[in-house]
Amino acid sequence: GLDTKGAIEPPPFDRADAVGWYADGVTPGAAGTALMVGHVDTDTRPAVFYRLSAVEPGETVRVTRDDGTTAEFTVDDVEVLARAGFDAQQAYGPRDTGRAELRLITCGGTFDRTTNSYTANVVVSAYLTGTAS
Repeated sequence: GLDTKGAIEPPPFDRADAVGWYADGVTPGAAGTALMVGHVDTDTRPAVFYRLSAVEPGETVRVTRDDGTTAEFTVDDVEVLARAGFDAQQAYGPRDTGRAELRLITCGGTFDRTTNSYTANVVVSAYLTGTAS
């Protein structure tokens, strides 16, 4: 779901190894932008998207779909977007109409102990380059 600011809600904090998919959106591999979110860390350890900010254009991301096939995406952009003035359309919106795209999103920037949150989001954008059975 979405929070009050239009951002996608991540999986529960106690499921740090889970990646959440925005189910009201596009299925990974279908035309449009599929959105997946996960935590960068917990109070005690790194989480599923701990190394997401180190991903580089040209790298491959594979998503196993419910039908058992795998959608393969190629990363074309990695952005760090400030939470102050967060623009959901910039983070979630399609870059190319009609193309199957994927956004992987986690926390980034610096951790602010006064607000107990990160100052930014890391957004990895990728496009479909193949599928496999």
